[in-house]
Amino acid sequence: MVKNSFEQLNELNITGVAYKNVRLKKAVFSYFAKIGSATISDLCKELNLSVPKVTSLINDLIAEGIVQENGKIESAGGRKPSLYGLIPDAAFFIGVDVKKSYVIIGLSDLNKNVIKISEKIPYALHNSPESLEQLCVVIQQFIKEIRIPKKKILGIGINLSGRINHKLGYSYSFFNFKEEPLAKVIEGKLGIRVLLENDSRGMAYGEFYSGILKEERDVLFLNLDYGIGLGILIDGQVYYGKSGYSGEVGHIPLFENEILCHCGKKGCLETEASGWALTRMFKQKLQEGSTSVLSGQHKSRDIEMEDIIKAANNDDVLAIELIEEVGRNIGRGIAILINIFNPQLVILGGSLTETGDCIRLPIKSSINKYSLNLVNNDTQLKMSKLGQHAGVIGSCLLVRDKILSFD
Repeated sequence: MVKNSFEQLNELNITGVAYKNVRLKKAVFSYFAKIGSATISDLCKELNLSVPKVTSLINDLIAEGIVQENGKIESAGGRKPSLYGLIPDAAFFIGVDVKKSYVIIGLSDLNKNVIKISEKIPYALHNSPESLEQLCVVIQQFIKEIRIPKKKILGIGINLSGRINHKLGYSYSFFNFKEEPLAKVIEGKLGIRVLLENDSRGMAYGEFYSGILKEERDVLFLNLDYGIGLGILIDGQVYYGKSGYSGEVGHIPLFENEILCHCGKKGCLETEASGWALTRMFKQKLQEGSTSVLSGQHKSRDIEMEDIIKAANNDDVLAIELIEEVGRNIGRGIAILINIFNPQLVILGGSLTETGDCIRLPIKSSINKYSLNLVNNDTQLKMSKLGQHAGVIGSCLLVRDKILSFD
């Protein structure tokens, strides 16, 4: 059976004229992926190719079931030119957002439409081979449920917390058991191309390109979860840093304390301004005699961040007070970022934002207190529009854009 252009994308044994044609076809559908619909004339200008050549490429892609005609456009005179674009269900992408105690998996088509999202699939993230194997099982089960031929799934984007080298596919915080990149290890188990991304940057990508942004080009996205992560948009482009590790805001050495951070250092922002800090502080308060609706529902050691968030949303005084304290500490960190970046917009996302104004107001108060007035006057503070879906939508978009990009 003759393979279509999508199936030939990652083959290493294509050479000569065949390789050149596949590259040209990729240039065509990459342009469609970026622009939407275009005429043959548009493609000729963009790719610097002749009309007969572009027409031939378009006809081939139509025959392969990748491109379709999307109607005609108005013309000053003569024949109305046809618009062409990608067929949405010609190919699909899977996004996987890995959390501490669950996974969210989504499916999107060629035109960025989210087709399906499976919410909060139970999963325990541990740095062990068993946890990695279980993650693969969860993804395989999702693929089985959607009943789409595997050859039509062009890629799987996986968001993991910690330090990720997205270019090489390495995770240095989880599942770094072999010399082979983690992306290749998972790819070998699933039989589909895999791309890794840091979870906060994946969430930021979703919010930047499918969330509340309008014309803002300098934006910070804060992922407020067990840890604190940062996604950075500078002049409309996601900023990775030299090695791809930008955004480790949780490890700003802001506090004079003896609390050991997960990174191995003391005094990090995360030690007093994160879901992890909130959980530690809450348990400590219970041991000191404070009361909460959670006191009779859980043993202290079993209380998780999600339990505290739920308690706060049900008017539990202790939960509210500690979330406000954590919010004030987070605001100090954000004030530093505002003084450095002078962004147009700061977006708050992640699990802690499920408490709404309970955390937003103390964050805003600290920003006003610790940042320069002239600087923060230019900065809006908003809550994520996508909420818990930011990461899974971001991972779908990231894997799509990287696989379809022409370089």
